[in-house]
Amino acid sequence: MKKSILKKATIMVIVLLVAIQFFKTKENKSIQVSENAITQHYDVPENIQNILKTSCYDCHSNNTNYPWYNKIQPINWWLADHINEGKEELNFDEFNAYSTKKKLHKLDEVIETIKDNEMPLKSYTIIHSNAKLSDSDKQEIEAWVKKIKSEIQ
Repeated sequence: MKKSILKKATIMVIVLLVAIQFFKTKENKSIQVSENAITQHYDVPENIQNILKTSCYDCHSNNTNYPWYNKIQPINWWLADHINEGKEELNFDEFNAYSTKKKLHKLDEVIETIKDNEMPLKSYTIIHSNAKLSDSDKQEIEAWVKKIKSEIQ
């Protein structure tokens, strides 16, 4: 009796896992650069742009480079939710649409979160080890953020 229930439960789980594979999310991919992108309004030196692309843009822009495992549910849903939350918090491709006050606040948060090692997230850097920020990277970003802040104020 118990083997029968276990067998039915296993089959149900397998069927459910197969069925959810057909429910994908919309990918965070943009064909063109947004007119509100930070790069369209402020100087973003190449070294800073490289750091941002490697460590930030997958969750904080309109263009995510998806890993192969994004094709598997429920991982796809989890990544989509994570990306949406990241973009709500800060979107470098929509930065210039923010009010001056919000821009300054978001830039302060950039410095704070990298100093406190909150960004990039540990769950991201486990798989994307190249996204880890060195002390030098952090210093470069902080100097750049302070320069942008002085232009905004």
